Amino acid sequence: MKQRGRHRRRRRGAALRAVLAGAALALTATATLISASQATVAANPGALRPLTSRADTAPLRLREHLVPARTLNRLAASMGRPVGVDAVLRSADRSLRQGAGCGSEDRETLPVAPAVTRAYCWDRADTAGTAWQPASVTTSGDADDDGVWGSHRVILTGWTHDTATGPAAERGLARIAFVDADDPRHPVYRWVLLVVPVEGGRDYRGLASGVSGMVWYQDKLLVTTRSGSADALYVYDLDRIQRTTTDRAAIGRVHGGWSGGGYRYVMPAVGSYRFAAGHCGASGPPCPAGLSLDRGTAPDSLVAAEWTAPGGERRARLWRYAFSTDPAREGLLATGTDGRVDPVEAYRTRATGIRGVLSYRQAGAAGPSWYVGHVSTNAGGGGGADGHGGLWRQDTKGAKADRCGSDASHRCWAKGPGALSYWQETGEVWSLSPRMLFAMPLSALDRSLD
Repeated sequence: MKQRGRHRRRRRGAALRAVLAGAALALTATATLISASQATVAANPGALRPLTSRADTAPLRLREHLVPARTLNRLAASMGRPVGVDAVLRSADRSLRQGAGCGSEDRETLPVAPAVTRAYCWDRADTAGTAWQPASVTTSGDADDDGVWGSHRVILTGWTHDTATGPAAERGLARIAFVDADDPRHPVYRWVLLVVPVEGGRDYRGLASGVSGMVWYQDKLLVTTRSGSADALYVYDLDRIQRTTTDRAAIGRVHGGWSGGGYRYVMPAVGSYRFAAGHCGASGPPCPAGLSLDRGTAPDSLVAAEWTAPGGERRARLWRYAFSTDPAREGLLATGTDGRVDPVEAYRTRATGIRGVLSYRQAGAAGPSWYVGHVSTNAGGGGGADGHGGLWRQDTKGAKADRCGSDASHRCWAKGPGALSYWQETGEVWSLSPRMLFAMPLSALDRSLD
């Protein structure tokens, strides 16, 4: 994918980094510090334990299922020529506000430490009294190693609608905010609804799934699916975004055209990866929570973390799959001749309630460090999530986390933290809370953990 962005000037990247450095936000002081009365010190999850036996790695195996080209072509023939990311960004109709202009309820969800250098809150219509919640993030820094897609710097965030409240037709649906981040002082965005083709491309349905993790790699977007499903990941093509022709509340083919529940754009799935061992759960394959991209492996790899209840006894798994190097399989995982995808690395961790995961190998290090962001249990010990979460850096030797507040708690990360994404070209780690999108240098994060 180097041809998509390699022509951008290096001067532009240097200028952007200068703007970001000069616009560092002193928001940590406005974040809510954690008091001894509301926090418990999270237990150290300790060293990662490698999983190497067949019994341990077999539950992680996937099988690839691609939507037939004739199905996608039939849908496109009826709806019209697909569009790409540029078309969506040109029609952006909402703005993100910079952190200093956000309300105190928004800013108090930011990490207590380390300090963020960029922070944004969403259009009030998307956070005030709605049942939509953001949980995942990926960027054009994942898609292409020069950080640009076409002519734009782009951030994607995945949102899921609550399954129990709000309009019945929207419950459980998933949508993506396409953020034009070319101007860090005034980012704008547009919504795209995720859908799944049905009836051989004669119709589509909304994707009913919790998008807790996603990765944009080359021209594909991989997103997590709901807990308890045999599907581990859905696959989308960023060059196959379709325009709807009506703003009706229905989703799919309607009399006289195509509807996306009021959204102008829908993106139909082009495939999925399913666990070979059946549905994910406590006794079978792991239900994936966070996802991220690791460009430090050869080939590049998809990193995943298992969701387990915060404060529980069950140990989560961290693992990775290799991406394909076949030009004909752009953005897809590496498979065997039978369509099987095997993990190339896996570990157990005592961390629970994991929402975000990164893997990064420091220069000169013997192996990668794994960063896990998690929700914390409440002070009463009932197992529920409460307040700020924590972030640990783990390897096979041990674990470290920042401390903050009068009681030196490890709960220094965001409130209700979401996924993690590393933008290699800028050196930033992006993440999000239910109300804020934010970033900080990985180097600053590491300093806080040393």
